[in-house]
Amino acid sequence: MATTQPTTVHHWIDGSSVDGTSGRHGDVTNPATGEVSSTVAFASQDDVERAVAAAKAAFPAWRDTSLARRTQVLFAFRELLNARADELAAIITAEHGKVLSDAAGEVARGQEVVEFACGIPHLLKGGFTENASTKVDVHSVRQPLGPVAIISPFNFPAMVPMWFFPVAIAAGNTVVLKPSEKVPTAAVWMAELWKEAGLPDGVFNVLQGDKVAVDGLLTHPDVKSVSFVGSTPIAKYVYETGTAHGKRVQALGGAKNHMIVLPDADLDLAADQAINAGFGSAGERCMAISAVVAVGAVADEFVAKVKERAEALRTGDGTRGCDMGPLVTAQSRDRVAGFVDAGEAAGATLVVDGRNPDVDAEGEGFFVGPTLFDHVTPDMSIYTEEIFGPVLSVVRVETYDEALDLVNANPYGNGTAIFTNDGGAARRFQNEVEVGMIGINVPVPVPMAYYSFGGWKSSLFGDTHAHGTEGVHFFTRGKVVTTRWLDPSHGGVDLGFPQNT
Repeated sequence: MATTQPTTVHHWIDGSSVDGTSGRHGDVTNPATGEVSSTVAFASQDDVERAVAAAKAAFPAWRDTSLARRTQVLFAFRELLNARADELAAIITAEHGKVLSDAAGEVARGQEVVEFACGIPHLLKGGFTENASTKVDVHSVRQPLGPVAIISPFNFPAMVPMWFFPVAIAAGNTVVLKPSEKVPTAAVWMAELWKEAGLPDGVFNVLQGDKVAVDGLLTHPDVKSVSFVGSTPIAKYVYETGTAHGKRVQALGGAKNHMIVLPDADLDLAADQAINAGFGSAGERCMAISAVVAVGAVADEFVAKVKERAEALRTGDGTRGCDMGPLVTAQSRDRVAGFVDAGEAAGATLVVDGRNPDVDAEGEGFFVGPTLFDHVTPDMSIYTEEIFGPVLSVVRVETYDEALDLVNANPYGNGTAIFTNDGGAARRFQNEVEVGMIGINVPVPVPMAYYSFGGWKSSLFGDTHAHGTEGVHFFTRGKVVTTRWLDPSHGGVDLGFPQNT
């Protein structure tokens, strides 16, 4: 009986698919079935050179392309993506495992950044001062950097790259995107869409691979900036390596997001949102809620409500209308199950055990079901570590101040939420908490594209967040021009320091 050999996902360089030269490949797996669906080419250093060279060669012409023409390409990309968003969502589900509705939501949130970038002419406007000194005018402009690198994670194959590349391209830069080797196809699909939208060859390139590709981009002298999203240890490595090689770097790291439930909160709302934020995408979100801090006497009732909802969730293949899909790899599944073992051994109360779930799927997928712990303490590994799976931990405290201290003591500062009907408590929380993104009765406070996305503390290395006006500033640099048109009375030679008069 003949078997179908997996296809290979290649690089995309200078407007076409490229095989690569390393001879190395990795498997791409459907997490719901455990089957290898394709292989992906891993870049060699020669492939890195080729991709960066294509971006460098394309930069002068794209930089000098009018803003009107650039925005026409952005709008064309937007329209094509709107028409074919379901295709991209299906690719994401097949390689990441998240359910189709979640994948569609990811595409929609990425599209918001494309729409934001369509307004780039307004965002690139400079300033002008007439007669700053006698017959001297001053104006400022913002210009693109050149070739820029984007290194994106497995958990959002479309949205996270779209945090960066629409703004980078609209501002006049050229891009080399290195997607996660676990989910490589979405990047090439988007590259093909850019070509169809009229983007010149070489402006958007995709370099597949592993550490060879990452290090090649971090150290290449022609790469002007690096945008990264991933774990904190790797974010720190990317920041230190990239900046040591003269690049500007925005490296978004890990998270341990807390949700505080005050005694006056609507507990049905809070329980619903804890489920959504804790178990959506099987917890594989940097904005997932993993620790709920129950204040005062609400804990028993709140835990009971979350338990009821968690046990009603349907886990399985993301194409079958399930609530929650698998984890991305077998290693991820085993790692998360190991944390559940550790939490139980440490003395936390295991309210819902997801280690052996009943699933709606064929084959041997990588599933851990919704898991709920109660009576978790801050010394347990399920509290201190970023699990990146469907494990929700409830920590009980007596007061608001204890809850706030827990959040602020945590080394991460990505996102947080508070559930309350007390406006004064909410206002105090948003002022006092040391976190970059805050939700008031909103469990996953991912900002709109015209605001910036980014955390504090060990959740961000560098001083610039993603998208919004901070993204525009990251992908451009300022230039100030002082102008005097000479006339016969220019004043002759004067070696004194120029003064404004």
